[in-house]
Amino acid sequence: MPSQILPDSDGAGNEIKVKTAYSGEVMISYIKETITYEELCYEIRKNCRFSLDQPFTIKWVDEEHDPCTISTQMELDEAIRLYEMNHNPELVIH
Repeated sequence: MPSQILPDSDGAGNEIKVKTAYSGEVMISYIKETITYEELCYEIRKNCRFSLDQPFTIKWVDEEHDPCTISTQMELDEAIRLYEMNHNPELVIH
């Protein structure tokens, strides 16, 4: 079952809708814009029901519909920056 991280109680609205597509399923979850790479990996592992020892690659789909790998905090930060800059309704992950 997809998880949801609610925004801080100050109402800052700092959550990002994430649409994760894996193995023919689409899961919607919400993450904080300050999420770490390790936290994102945990969310993906949990949502896709990967075992702890199962390797996987996270790819987000950019504004040109190209898949871009997220394997570091810097790449995740860039994906979030572009998501916010382009006012995308969701961050799409495969």
